[in-house]
Amino acid sequence: MSAVRVALIGYGAMGRMVADLLRTRPGQACVVAVVRRDPSTTLDSPTAPADIPTVTTLVQLRSVHADLVVECAGHSALRQFGPGALRAGYDLLVASVGALADVELEQQLRDNAKQSGARVLIPSGALGGLDLLAAARIGGVDCVTYIGRKPPEAWRGTRAETLSNLDAASAEVPFFSGTAREAALAFPQNANVTAAVAIAGVGFDATRVQLFADPQAAGNEHRIQAHGAFGSFELAVRAKALAQNPKTSLLAPCSLVRSVLNRSESVALA
Repeated sequence: MSAVRVALIGYGAMGRMVADLLRTRPGQACVVAVVRRDPSTTLDSPTAPADIPTVTTLVQLRSVHADLVVECAGHSALRQFGPGALRAGYDLLVASVGALADVELEQQLRDNAKQSGARVLIPSGALGGLDLLAAARIGGVDCVTYIGRKPPEAWRGTRAETLSNLDAASAEVPFFSGTAREAALAFPQNANVTAAVAIAGVGFDATRVQLFADPQAAGNEHRIQAHGAFGSFELAVRAKALAQNPKTSLLAPCSLVRSVLNRSESVALA
């Protein structure tokens, strides 16, 4: 099979790592463009290296003949470029899954994908186990809870600072309890995984979420608890954070890369 031609939306810490990892698999995938906002009108993530073209419109994107568009630039970038990419027929692999908690955006993405025959692809992200949860949903799920723990520095610059005293935390501090929809919209940089759990399981409004700032956390800790007619399971992940962005787990870009490489594999995990 030929190498997958990838267009990246964004080239921040996650986008750079995705590009670097894909460079190690030249026969399977290659980055052919970076999509970014017009730099003359707004600030954006760092520019791509000289060997990767930068495009700011869908017309320019068509000229690089991408097979797949991979979003890794945040909720606003997904809102700006996602619907158009789907409408143009590109499959869209989404890192900022939390943006789908916005009912209007989710419907727009679904409608555009249906009209063009493209797909919105949800990676397992920093947590994993979404295949298990999605299978359990078929067997019958009654209750799903996500519990997230991150060091205080991972919550800086977010609403967590107004909900708790991060500087004074000497033990875990619970600062949020609510639905996956509320968590994903309130913490767009930290809680995208809650949206992925919701989509795989019982939905945004039935999935319960608890968030903690924990100075003892060994990286970013994620836990899913689910039970129902299928049985029950509990899955826990302790992931190292990206060195350049403590809000994001190292596994998140790795998950995007795995999803890209699956498209070039003759035998792939389903």
